[in-house]
Amino acid sequence: MLVKVLGRVDYASTEAAMRAFTEARGADTPDEIWLCEHPPTYTQGLAGKADHVLNPSGIPVVQTNRGGQVTYHGPGQVVAYPLVDLKRLGIYVKEYVFRLEAAVIQTLDQFGITGHRVAGAPGIYVRLDDPGAHAALTGPSDPNDAFKGLGKVAALGIKVSRHCTYHGVAINVDMDLQPYLGINPCGYAGLQTVDLATLRVSTDWATVARRFGERLEALLSR
Repeated sequence: MLVKVLGRVDYASTEAAMRAFTEARGADTPDEIWLCEHPPTYTQGLAGKADHVLNPSGIPVVQTNRGGQVTYHGPGQVVAYPLVDLKRLGIYVKEYVFRLEAAVIQTLDQFGITGHRVAGAPGIYVRLDDPGAHAALTGPSDPNDAFKGLGKVAALGIKVSRHCTYHGVAINVDMDLQPYLGINPCGYAGLQTVDLATLRVSTDWATVARRFGERLEALLSR
């Protein structure tokens, strides 16, 4: 597997390159993982509803063919695009998503942060009152608000074509979080989005990208 660190790249051209790579690849094409960050961009998934974009304030909204609702990409976020042949790896989509989330959880753990899954809401969340708490989530603390007390630190949205994946997963490292107020993140009104800096983790983009790439490579290799 080839891990490529692309740095800061335009979103639309990167998506086009992912799509072209996936359409052109054959049974023997090596898998790749692309690590990058994007200029400020809102991306809308296939099921995305326009009313989840509240106030874009000049930030472009790009329609994509990934799953999920609207999310935000911007400087200070590590975006990982695994280009993986699931048939060759011998796993199905549900297991693939589980491994992507596991890579995020393992990466966060290296910085003393405990990541949690929330049933029915892809991505990784943290307890805002105690980001290092290891106790498992047993359910919403408030039955009327599944995300009460939680912040979303990583978003996930994928596309699978002929058993091959593109799009991917993003970890917020040290961002301007204000643009998240212009949308209902991932379609959830009022969902708080955080980054590692908010959680008082002192690190940088390159360090998180390297560690995240290592965990993805380990979990997505045969």
